[in-house]
Amino acid sequence: MKHSLMVCLLLFISYAHGQTRVSFPEQCVERYASHYRVPPELIEAVIDIESGWNPYARSSKGAMGLMQLMPATARRFGASSPFDIEQNIAAGTRYVTTLMWEFHGDLRLVTAAYYAGDLWVGKRQLDYQNPDVLAYVRAVRERYIARRFHQRTPMRR
Repeated sequence: MKHSLMVCLLLFISYAHGQTRVSFPEQCVERYASHYRVPPELIEAVIDIESGWNPYARSSKGAMGLMQLMPATARRFGASSPFDIEQNIAAGTRYVTTLMWEFHGDLRLVTAAYYAGDLWVGKRQLDYQNPDVLAYVRAVRERYIARRFHQRTPMRR
């Protein structure tokens, strides 16, 4: 009995030691993506491109945090402290969910709207030609595919 308990304990320790720890931001992504029923790999891909997982990132245009929320977008989706990791991911994921509904799940339009604004993309649909928008959509798509189909380990810059 003692021997089998010891073997089980050793197996558990070796199993737990082999597991990679999931960071708090990654836990938040999993929780909110699951809650809002969006692919966590999409949220992770957006974070990869937007901030490189830097919770204190700030763009020259004023976007803040992991998901680079503009102040009005942060307020609109409930982030009173946009540099707070959980608030930022929760609000950014809510925003992505809204875009998923608005653009019927078309990830090209969702990511273009996340970058350029839903009103602008909503008017032009797939006729957006801005090279910055096209590069952003392509970059998020590549990260999303890599995360979705090739690996589930963090892909930080």
